[in-house]
Amino acid sequence: MNRYQTSLIATILLSLTACTTTDSITAVPNPADIPKPVEAAPQPRTSDSGGTSTISIAAVGDMMIGTDFPENHLPDDDGIGFLADVAPWFWSADVAFGNLEGVLVDGGEPGKKCSNPKACYLFRSPTRYAYHYRAAGFNVLSLANNHARDFGEEGRTMTMQALDRAAVHHSGREGDFASFEVRGLRVAMLAYAVTRNSNLLLDYELSERTVREFDRTHDIVIVSFHGGAEGQDVTRLPFDEEEYYGEPRGDVVRFARMVVDAGADLVIGHGPHVVRAMERYNDRLIAYSLGNFATYYGISVTGIKGIAPILIVTLDASGRFLEGEIVSTVQLRPAGPSIDPENRALNMIRGLSIKDFENPGLTFHPDGRITPTTR
Repeated sequence: MNRYQTSLIATILLSLTACTTTDSITAVPNPADIPKPVEAAPQPRTSDSGGTSTISIAAVGDMMIGTDFPENHLPDDDGIGFLADVAPWFWSADVAFGNLEGVLVDGGEPGKKCSNPKACYLFRSPTRYAYHYRAAGFNVLSLANNHARDFGEEGRTMTMQALDRAAVHHSGREGDFASFEVRGLRVAMLAYAVTRNSNLLLDYELSERTVREFDRTHDIVIVSFHGGAEGQDVTRLPFDEEEYYGEPRGDVVRFARMVVDAGADLVIGHGPHVVRAMERYNDRLIAYSLGNFATYYGISVTGIKGIAPILIVTLDASGRFLEGEIVSTVQLRPAGPSIDPENRALNMIRGLSIKDFENPGLTFHPDGRITPTTR
């Protein structure tokens, strides 16, 4: 990214976060008016009939760019520049997706209680941070994860309201699914987790029926899931039901392939805090975990926990995977996610995909490109 782009993004973010009270948020300029950075990617190709023939999606894993509970651990610049280095990739895509850990709430008491508050992971960002995500280019977020209810369902409600004001779509609470139009294509994003009051990954039959219903009315169906065990030792897929401290975390391969068979066009996993394999299944891309992408405080980013991709995918109008790219990033606190010149996310995902699937139906090129191959 050149200096002009950095300056442009910083100016936008400063203007969006100049006010810090809840009442003043409504006076922030409409995020739909935010200009995209210059030198954005070319627009999707169009078919002979004039309709869009491809759609581009940029996706990342876990995000939590600062918490003020139980103590103030917000970035020094209030999070304004935390995503600046990576924003051009999200603005260049038609759909930009991430998993939002924690809540967007101004004050209030947590819904969870912990015996040791210093070891309690409860994440609360101010509602104005919704505009940080929008200004970075995100237009749809998952609220299906184990931190979405840190301040109870009321906290998730306030998060949904904050995202609505910032023109960011969301899915996560039971029955809450995102539906929107991109370049003439009807897009749905359905987010699942293993936690209470969320669209439940563990209810395989209901998940399958729901995806089939959305497939009938939408051109592109994106499914997100927060599942699988956690930790540096869970990079490999077990091809079985997983647990974490006795909590069921689902059979993510069964779930992902099932929703593809039901009509999903792209499946995006997160939750293990490390990257996992990818595969092309029935001409659809499945990413089993995109790891920790932008987590300022409270989530470990040591070693491989700080390595994550920006996954960029191009689908045709029927949802088939055409090509993709892995942009490797690394978290070096206190900075936000930064481009990793060592391409560790790419190398890890390539290696894990071959180990887990032998032939994942994908070729991972040294420059980060991903292309289909015979499977």
